[in-house]
Amino acid sequence: MANISNIKQFTSQKHIAVAGISRTPHKFGNAAFKELMKKGYTLYPVSQHLEEFEGVKCSSDISSLPAEVTALLISTKPDQTKILLDEARSKGIRNIWLQQGSADKETISKVKDGGDNVITGECILMFAEPAHFMHRTHAFFKKLVGNYPA
Repeated sequence: MANISNIKQFTSQKHIAVAGISRTPHKFGNAAFKELMKKGYTLYPVSQHLEEFEGVKCSSDISSLPAEVTALLISTKPDQTKILLDEARSKGIRNIWLQQGSADKETISKVKDGGDNVITGECILMFAEPAHFMHRTHAFFKKLVGNYPA
């Protein structure tokens, strides 16, 4: 489980790349991008299939992101996540959020051993302020049952 200090370190980053932007409108990466944009983050969509998303030019890979990107939210299939993590490390991006379902246990273990600030097992929309009512309610119940990051 992530700890609140690591989560705050990630959410304090202002330039975040979002990998997992899709042509399929209801995918989580798309929803997260839109919500984080509303919250004032400067976002950089990563997609091999789209030229732009929500009026922002897409990068086809992590290596083509601008230098000011300091964080990466990954919402992809686990096989794609492994590639993205290698690219992020090469690019010097050390704040990484692996959205639930985007990595297998082996990948999570490997990336956590690398010394980076890696968040797993949590939804970014519950922690990026201001959180919507649904996410605040989810956080309340996680606290109630002792499953909220310490």
